[in-house]
Amino acid sequence: MEEIKKTCLYDRHVALGAQMSPFAGFNMPIQYKGIVEEHNAVRNTCGVFDVSHMGEVEIKGPDAEKFVNYIFTNDVSTISDGAILYGMMLNENGGVVDDLLVYRYGADHFFLVINASNIDKDVRWIKSNVSGFDVCVTDLSETFGELAVQGPNSESVMKDVLEMDCKDLVFYTFKETKWDNKTIIISRTGYTGEDGFEIYAPHNVILEIWDRLMASKKAEACGLGCRDTLRFEVGLPLYGDELADDITPIEAGLSMFVKLDKPKFIGREVVAKQKELGAPRKLVGLEILDKAIARHGYEVVNNDEEVIGYITTGYRGISVDKSIAVALIDTAFAVKDGEVKIRIRRKVYPARITAKKFYKKSYKK
Repeated sequence: MEEIKKTCLYDRHVALGAQMSPFAGFNMPIQYKGIVEEHNAVRNTCGVFDVSHMGEVEIKGPDAEKFVNYIFTNDVSTISDGAILYGMMLNENGGVVDDLLVYRYGADHFFLVINASNIDKDVRWIKSNVSGFDVCVTDLSETFGELAVQGPNSESVMKDVLEMDCKDLVFYTFKETKWDNKTIIISRTGYTGEDGFEIYAPHNVILEIWDRLMASKKAEACGLGCRDTLRFEVGLPLYGDELADDITPIEAGLSMFVKLDKPKFIGREVVAKQKELGAPRKLVGLEILDKAIARHGYEVVNNDEEVIGYITTGYRGISVDKSIAVALIDTAFAVKDGEVKIRIRRKVYPARITAKKFYKKSYKK
């Protein structure tokens, strides 16, 4: 049995009384004071997450741009240095190996941020495709810790508490800078629907930054429980739920991040066909016409109670006060305002098909 990992902040979480639980091979904080309180802190003021479990991969070399474009659905040749792109790596069947962020330093240097549950798989897959490219792939996941400072007050918290002036960072850009004479990376992306920043730094620096944030009382410690409710409300996918090896980006409604007008990339043929002809399944939002909560894996059925799909994520929406869910269903039934049913334990509950975004994003663009 594989030993569960801990982030550099594990002892800090325990000292704060966090509810810890295994997630993606790490013992992570799920909540401190409570998911609702932490969720609302991010929506209204500022919250800070330990996301040091995420993986980081560096790709350097003369063919770095060409190689990243080969393994990535988006087009990194179209962005300037200091910019970030979201996209996916696909297998030959068009399924998603992982969704990730690509930070561009230059045509010969890229920094990839990958999901914690996929670090080993992703690194193997990336390295297995380097043949013919003059690049060096380095797994930096053990080197970096990462904090996400999120919420409408995040820019002022970064400046007033951490003395990090981030006004120059527009949405989906980053900079490498010095903090207390130590090199760190700061980006402005977010995974909550609110304005926010990510800080990548060596473990000892992450500890210093966390302690300063906690001492300030201007940022609420937040666990992965509310990170999930926050991202879900604004329609952001989670790998393992809305994305997987057998789900294509077209089915997931992410075709805007798949650029077909660039050189060949892995999985291109399948997604190009789906873009042209349509995908067999589609991710949709659902509003459950009852207080029942639909969880991942619950069956979605039509009026004849034939299975047409399954729930990927479901909650009582904290910011919208409704029972909501996202489901992957047969495209024929994916009609806005159409009615379907969800099997929850032994009962069937009616639901209405909606958009996947239940709450308006508040990013600073």
